[in-house]
Amino acid sequence: MALTPPLKKKLLTAAVLAGVLLLAWWLWRTLSDDGPGEGFVSGNGRIEATEIDVATKLPGRIEEVLVSEGEFVKAGQPLARMQIDTLQAQREEAEAGRQQALHAAAAAEAQVALRRSDVAAAQALIVQRDAELDAAQRRLARSETLAKEGAASGQELDDDRARVRGAEAALAATRAQATAAEAAVKAAEAQVVGARSSVEAAAATVARIEADLADSVLKAPRRGRVQVRVAQPGEVLGAGGRVLNLLDLSDVYMTFFVPETAAGRIALGTEVRIVLDTAPDYAIPARVSFVASQAQFTPKTVETASERQKLMFRVRAQIPPELLQQYIEQVKTGVPGVAWVKLDPDAAWPASLATVVAQD
Repeated sequence: MALTPPLKKKLLTAAVLAGVLLLAWWLWRTLSDDGPGEGFVSGNGRIEATEIDVATKLPGRIEEVLVSEGEFVKAGQPLARMQIDTLQAQREEAEAGRQQALHAAAAAEAQVALRRSDVAAAQALIVQRDAELDAAQRRLARSETLAKEGAASGQELDDDRARVRGAEAALAATRAQATAAEAAVKAAEAQVVGARSSVEAAAATVARIEADLADSVLKAPRRGRVQVRVAQPGEVLGAGGRVLNLLDLSDVYMTFFVPETAAGRIALGTEVRIVLDTAPDYAIPARVSFVASQAQFTPKTVETASERQKLMFRVRAQIPPELLQQYIEQVKTGVPGVAWVKLDPDAAWPASLATVVAQD
């Protein structure tokens, strides 16, 4: 059956159109960026950094804020000062209490010396009383011998016996005084211990207030950039009130999610390339520093309609601190991008990810 010219023309047009569509599909497949392909997996995320809140230790009023938003600060650099009038008054009071405790300790030590001299005097008196008793006993012995021979009267014998009893009583009293003096020494020594403890307590109070005075100057715990000034001079904050928020730009990373089928092949230290939306021609080298041990449903920020039922694992890619140091002025957080993870150690990075940010 012969084809009419109009039908031939239609078939020829359809064939040309099909050829054009086939060529367009082939070009799209060839030139479109499907990623590195086998041996790699990717996830989208944003650049993040460790945030540090600089807060007050004690309640008080802000005297001065020394830095501005966006400013780079060094570790230990003063960032803000709190009013310290009350703390200074407390320190003066505590110092006066410490001096008072020192005087009390000195007085207690003097009392110990005094009580020890009383003990020495009592012991010397004991020796004296003991000698007097010995003399009285010897005299009584002679009187008893003479009385038996009729050479001494009974009155003399009675007097000598009374002297012995008096000497014994005096010796007992002196020994009691010595015991009391020794007890007084122990009591005085206990007072010294208490006084010295009071001195230590007062010194600790002074040290605590001095520590609070030192903490009234808010310092940067590490190097970073001021992100937000939360409070202004003149504001009264409670304990733990935030004054500034810092970003530690030596600890920058991207958190992203990968399918459960790929998570088991990712180990700590695995190579990563991060491509930011703002710089698509450059790949930032990184390493996997964290892989979640439990899966979770895909977060809405990264899911598509076909992925909502899939379980994903959270992964963190850490950018080397030495690289961050080179580009510290350009580091920005919140920038979106894509992280490519090399699952196969033997796979070669494709040309699209080969242009890596220079690292000395």
